Amino acid sequence: MRFRPSYLRLYQTGELFRRISSLNDILVDCVLCPRSCRVNRLRGQVGVCGVGDLPAVSSAEPHFGEEPPLAGKGGSGAIFMTNCNMRCSYCQNYGISQEGTGEQCTHEELALMMIRLQKKGCHNINFVTPTHQAPQIVESLPKAIEYGLELPLVYNCGGYEEVETLKLLRDVFDIYMPDLKYGDDETAVMLSKAHGYVETSQAAVKEMHRQVGDLRLVDGVATKGLIVRHLVLPGGLAGTAEVMRFIAEELSKETYVNIMDQYKPDYKAVEEQELSRRITKEEFEEAINIAKKAGLRRIVGF
Repeated sequence: MRFRPSYLRLYQTGELFRRISSLNDILVDCVLCPRSCRVNRLRGQVGVCGVGDLPAVSSAEPHFGEEPPLAGKGGSGAIFMTNCNMRCSYCQNYGISQEGTGEQCTHEELALMMIRLQKKGCHNINFVTPTHQAPQIVESLPKAIEYGLELPLVYNCGGYEEVETLKLLRDVFDIYMPDLKYGDDETAVMLSKAHGYVETSQAAVKEMHRQVGDLRLVDGVATKGLIVRHLVLPGGLAGTAEVMRFIAEELSKETYVNIMDQYKPDYKAVEEQELSRRITKEEFEEAINIAKKAGLRRIVGF
């Protein structure tokens, strides 16, 4: 049976339009994410994320460097949304996430980006840093559906999410791909200015897992479910042991976990002693072993 994304049913029943209305209501006094800036984005005010009421996009291209279940043979249709609700001092995409590289567009233009990626043979539409632009993405979806969109949508985020917002995204996104960046709040504040990150991200990822479950594949390509990313940082700063314990004990030992070794000093990290070097081979191997000892059975590392 051919896979049909959940959002098609929401569109057919009219529920998608109710979700759009509810998400836009949040923008009037914005508490879309844990920053709770409480600005009226529908009147052009902006908070920490720097984005108002229209979509802002940096690029939209097939991406072959994502996890194999996303990239497949045709690539993941990556739409990099401009700006971010986090402030990671080591961000490798800081030009987009912190400096705002990108262009404002209409909702119809965003819909057409999705269609172009589908026509190029991508397996999914992968929204990178969607948190602060969730209403704009969802408002673009009906037009994309009318143009023929039928690919699963990926919510590729930093994990700093508001559960009440995620509830409005149920059945809009078939694949969630959050980072679980830190095992302690002190580090989260120091490196990402993200207060309460651990409790907030864990509650958010639990909600994601509740919605979509463990990752499901058809012919090796993801159709629905959760992928968790964890970037290994120098000196154990990421708190890998606590992160893996949480995944194994409070989500599922079948969670698809990507433990990443590509950290390099970038952006402001070059000025911070703790972050001024790459991780060692031993640090990465230790992180993999921690995940295995926690009982996780679907671990990839790259």
